[in-house]
Amino acid sequence: MTFSIAAMDPLTRALGVAVTTKYLAVGSLCPFVQAGVGAIATQAAVNPSFGPRGLRLLAEGLTPEQTMRVLLEGDDGRAHRQLSVVSAHAQSVSFTGAETVPWSGHRTGEGYAVAGNMLVGEETVAAAEAAFLGSEGQSLPERLLRTIEAGQAAGGDKRGRQSAAIVVYTTEEYPYLDFRVDDHPEPVAELRRIYELSKSEYLRWKEYMPSRMHPGGRPRPERGGADAGGRAAPP
Repeated sequence: MTFSIAAMDPLTRALGVAVTTKYLAVGSLCPFVQAGVGAIATQAAVNPSFGPRGLRLLAEGLTPEQTMRVLLEGDDGRAHRQLSVVSAHAQSVSFTGAETVPWSGHRTGEGYAVAGNMLVGEETVAAAEAAFLGSEGQSLPERLLRTIEAGQAAGGDKRGRQSAAIVVYTTEEYPYLDFRVDDHPEPVAELRRIYELSKSEYLRWKEYMPSRMHPGGRPRPERGGADAGGRAAPP
């Protein structure tokens, strides 16, 4: 009932997940990301505990393959699960349980894992993978969005559309992006609209927020003023 991509950017080391489904608020259950550690998408008969537990295992030094083995071995419902794990070292692995609803399957490569279940057909995952590989050189958020847009255009969830989400972490403990569309007739298009809207102020002003390199935040224009590019300062 879902298709997703978990990926990392080899240039910036950013990690992220984008996902969409015919189910309410997929962003609350499927995507899990931690800066410098990894990205996990858990879906089908979703086991949300795979996210935080998997990230802890990756942080302890396990590979994605080892992490997946530990998670699945302790889960009696694994035949109904689908899981993708990508590490900060560009290792990737996916699992599709034998009892997931067809069409279901996955594709993986260096730094990415695309997976889906209850889809109209394999073309959804194939188109999503092609979009990710074909967008090399773009930012990770852009690549993730293009991936689920292509999957949606190729058919997507055979039941329809309802929610979508994108989560991206860069160098900080807080997310660079964490946008959700919980209930919408065109959730992927709405997620794209929100992302494009964020470019005007939201993302530009993040460079002034406290970070590991600048614990107190970089100097910013006076409140109510404008930055060097003429953009209004946030309230």
